Amino acid sequence: MTPRDRFAAAAFARAPQVVEVARTLIAIPSPNPPGDVRAAAEGAAALISALVPGVELTLHPTSPDVTNLVARVHGAGAGKRVVFNGHLDTYPVNEALPWTVPPLGGVVRDGRLYGRGAADMKGGIAASILALALLAEHRADWNGEAVLTLAGDEESMGVLGTRWLLDNIPHARGDAVIIGDAGSPSVLRFGEKGFWWVEIEATGRAAHGAHVHLGENALDRLSVALDALRALRRLPVAAPAAVTAAIAASQAISEPLCGAGEAEVLGSVTVNIGQISGGQAPNLVPAFARAAADIRLPVGVSGEALGAALAEALDSLPGIIWRATRTFEPNHTNPDQPLIATLHRVAEEVLDAPVAVNMRVGGSDARWFRMEGLPTAVYGPTPFNMGGADEYVLVEELAAVMRVHALTAFDLLR
Repeated sequence: MTPRDRFAAAAFARAPQVVEVARTLIAIPSPNPPGDVRAAAEGAAALISALVPGVELTLHPTSPDVTNLVARVHGAGAGKRVVFNGHLDTYPVNEALPWTVPPLGGVVRDGRLYGRGAADMKGGIAASILALALLAEHRADWNGEAVLTLAGDEESMGVLGTRWLLDNIPHARGDAVIIGDAGSPSVLRFGEKGFWWVEIEATGRAAHGAHVHLGENALDRLSVALDALRALRRLPVAAPAAVTAAIAASQAISEPLCGAGEAEVLGSVTVNIGQISGGQAPNLVPAFARAAADIRLPVGVSGEALGAALAEALDSLPGIIWRATRTFEPNHTNPDQPLIATLHRVAEEVLDAPVAVNMRVGGSDARWFRMEGLPTAVYGPTPFNMGGADEYVLVEELAAVMRVHALTAFDLLR
């Protein structure tokens, strides 16, 4: 039996343990808001210390509520570094929701693990913890370093979490980064759309609704601006051929899981007008109106290009001002990169089924690593009821994700 065969057998044997690790993490509340993850970080540290022989572990508080964790294991000699990453914060429990199980109870029933954070993403963290433990137990068979970073504030964009770790902890950077965030074991995600959150304000002149000739309707002006905003969906996209091909090739597997139309959304600009307000009464001409929109950018449309298009569309409209309140560039790792190829091969080996290699519609801390030029993939369990009542993941998927994380790191570090 080869070292790789022994490692694969050990991963298979340890896979059921991922549920107990996840249950321990779920039992420690870490809702964001308010964002206090100190107890979750300390609980994860205790788990890792017990499970991972010879681990180097440090905690890094970055605010009164946010604490990050870094765990490192060395192999037999010098080599590359693989980083597992996850986030400790979850959506709020919201006990007013119609939960049928204790939100922090980690109930296992009918092949499902329930609880807040089971999908996003304490299940994925559990998979990475056990992967690190397996690597530590077999350190004589690989070279380099395996690192696990757990961030405290992904749900609030990660400035005090993964961004801080990349800026302050040298070994938070690696030759390959694997993130067990919510997704599907059948879809490996190599990139994400960018986004611009935009606010638009319209001013007019108040008047009585019977005397519209004496006023300027701010809502009318806002409506014209929003029509211009929606027209940005037609912006041309110049994506690399490999990205376009990967999205198309993934459609047959990915869309049944993520919804018909996903491929079109991944390859185009989308505009969601999420908020509109204005006016005081039906018989008054409004003097002020406001809207907020979420614009998502595919790979192939830069923030600079979108900003120029917004200026061209809105700057000349009377009574209109606009601002971008939060922005991130679209980001991706080349789908031909060794991390993606290795993870894809291992995932198909473990699942014994085809696995798609695709972009991701939503965002994650993966963007921080890709912004630094670090090859990064998101591979985690399918989320069910994420953020709602009875959030759960499939036990079978958690076990598969753990094995894929472990074997991918082992193969990259050989």
